[in-house]
Amino acid sequence: MNGRVSIALGFLGLIIVGAGLLIMPWARSAGTYGDLSTALFTACSAVCVTGLTVVDVGAEYSRAGQIVLLTLVEIGCLGLMTCGTFLLIAIGRRLSLVREFSLMNAYGVAQVKGLKGLICWVVGSMLVIEALGAVILYFHFHDVYKSIFFSLMGFCNAGFSLYSDSLAQFADEPYVILTLALETILGGIGFLVIYNLCTFRFSRRVSGARGRLTLHTRVVLRLPAILLVLTFAVFLALEWNGTMASFSWTKKLWVAFYQAVTPRTCGFCVIPTEDLHPLTRYIYETLMCIGGAPGSAAAGMKVTTLAVLVYTLTAMCRGERETVISSRVIPYDVVRESIIIVIAIVLFIELVTSALYLTEAGGPIARDALHFEAVSAITTTGLSVGETTSHLSFAGRIVIMIAMFIGRLGALSVVMMIGDRESTKHLRYPTEELVVG
Repeated sequence: MNGRVSIALGFLGLIIVGAGLLIMPWARSAGTYGDLSTALFTACSAVCVTGLTVVDVGAEYSRAGQIVLLTLVEIGCLGLMTCGTFLLIAIGRRLSLVREFSLMNAYGVAQVKGLKGLICWVVGSMLVIEALGAVILYFHFHDVYKSIFFSLMGFCNAGFSLYSDSLAQFADEPYVILTLALETILGGIGFLVIYNLCTFRFSRRVSGARGRLTLHTRVVLRLPAILLVLTFAVFLALEWNGTMASFSWTKKLWVAFYQAVTPRTCGFCVIPTEDLHPLTRYIYETLMCIGGAPGSAAAGMKVTTLAVLVYTLTAMCRGERETVISSRVIPYDVVRESIIIVIAIVLFIELVTSALYLTEAGGPIARDALHFEAVSAITTTGLSVGETTSHLSFAGRIVIMIAMFIGRLGALSVVMMIGDRESTKHLRYPTEELVVG
């Protein structure tokens, strides 16, 4: 069984187990057995680290059910493959080559040496960041459970909330908003970048040598920062006299900052998505498609993929044959993989949207809301326009579950599919021009 199938079956098995637990009476506030389709949808959304839900999590599930949800999100964020590898390392077993190369693709590691240490770093850094976030939030909530819940959801970019209005009631609390924004950013830049930043500082302090930031780290830090600033400015311009008209100017700043962060596949929101300007929602869809960094809690096409695509187009316009980023030539295989990932995501969005148009024909949901829902599910963001998710038909729920599942595995699966095996052709065919454009 190859790596792609193992990962897919692992996630599918976790979803089934999670649904079985969430349907139990002890997991629900009502104390009775729950609806199977609702439990499956919630478990799928949790494992895929999305945050879309057809029920109010805080009201529907008991504390035990919410802990199940937290566990599913944590395992889904970390990845079954990484969790399994960490357990193997913990008991002293050796990694197989297939598992090593699968993890190399997932985290962008160029060599196998030090991979075990990297996996231990992934698990350790995740727990430390979530713990620090919980400690900071505790000074506001004065409740250990709520602090852990929101810290974990913020870092994992999941977006499940204990309140029906997501984070709207914290609009006047910059302490909470900015803490969750920072956790979302850390969860979106990826473990490999955090690892590189820490080793960079360590090298300078101990040996006196100048630690090297990799090209991957520089791109992941630079491009999202540019997108964040642009989104922040555009959000302020579009919503200053709109949804934020009644806010003070300082409140507008921190709310706009958080609303610029959340499309990075988080799912929390301070201002309801349905109240935003149509252009703001369109920008959100674009940002959701871009997503975060490889090896992070975020999904989407990834910021590194966007960078390769932009620099490739720039090189083509200049008549250059190579894609160069920061004086480094990007291999042709990486360029090809980036193009395939972008095309695959765009085609999948169209396919899921078309499927929703069929399943929800004649229903109360507007078409633009269905398209937004499709993008949110595929990119595992979790943002929704109003009550779109709860109004979906049974067939529509299945479509969204499939979208979340494939969206969580999609980009990695495409890369692994390209890199699994190279076929050598012994025949060369004649070249002939084809008119395009």
